[in-house]
Amino acid sequence: MIEPAKIFSGTATRYLAEKIAQSSGERLGDVTVSRFSDGEFQPSFEETVRGQLVFIVQSTFPPSDNLFELLMMVDAAKRASAKRIVAVMPYFGFARQDRKDKPRVSIGAKLVANMLTAAGVDRVMTMDLHADQIQGFFEVPVDHLFASSIFLPHIKDLGLKDLVMAAPDTGGTKRANAYSKHLGCDMAICYKQRKVANQIEKMTVIGDVKDKDVVLIDDMVDTAGTLTKAAGMMTELGAKSVRAVCTHAVLSGDACDRVERSSLAELIVTDTIPIGPEKLARTSKIKQLTVAGLFANVIQRVRSHESISSHFIIA
Repeated sequence: MIEPAKIFSGTATRYLAEKIAQSSGERLGDVTVSRFSDGEFQPSFEETVRGQLVFIVQSTFPPSDNLFELLMMVDAAKRASAKRIVAVMPYFGFARQDRKDKPRVSIGAKLVANMLTAAGVDRVMTMDLHADQIQGFFEVPVDHLFASSIFLPHIKDLGLKDLVMAAPDTGGTKRANAYSKHLGCDMAICYKQRKVANQIEKMTVIGDVKDKDVVLIDDMVDTAGTLTKAAGMMTELGAKSVRAVCTHAVLSGDACDRVERSSLAELIVTDTIPIGPEKLARTSKIKQLTVAGLFANVIQRVRSHESISSHFIIA
């Protein structure tokens, strides 16, 4: 039996929430956000949620208003007597701050988890966390989905005969290894050294990429500095073609320009984060796949209390 539910959206991810609701065969709930002249805002549910299972879709990419809007919507639903509240966060912001990597810094991902719990979430649904251990920051169930269920069929459809999966840094080795095992191909690793964040000092490649079709795999593309530098090195080492597959298209600063100038044949991403027309106008190499169907299916399974393990193709 499917439990009755309502799907709502924050302002930042309405484009995706509409597709999720449509794929679920549901109507997207009515929410308004009142804004004051000083920039303060207040979300309001314009229909009853009393006794309802409520799904709130919102990715928490910058600015931090997106995160705070999600928190306020959760709080509003809780105060309106919602039965259960599920935060659907296709992109979990602040996930790179998952540990103290130097003295006197915040563990931002843990703080976000604490705030969501305090606001009143009963479940969190997200995709390709930057660090898997973030699931343990929560005291509520976390459905951690993998974009591999979308990317793997797409990679197979490319028909690349000499495929090599590659990690743009050592942190992505586990992900690249899982893909290479599933696809039955070799893998390569890029080893990079940084002096400061978002600035690579030195990079080397471990593995054979000569005359190979290389696919770089990562959870996100931010400045695209790592990806484009790795792609350039693969090309210099004789790679036949180089593509990149990244779940979250942060694409900050001059990322799109770097992608366009790089040796990447294409950059394949999902729509967990919106890509504005001004960014798409700067490069023709970006191909975007939707995660709406995947989230819609998992939402339906949560409503009917079914297993979702079939969506965990690879970790």
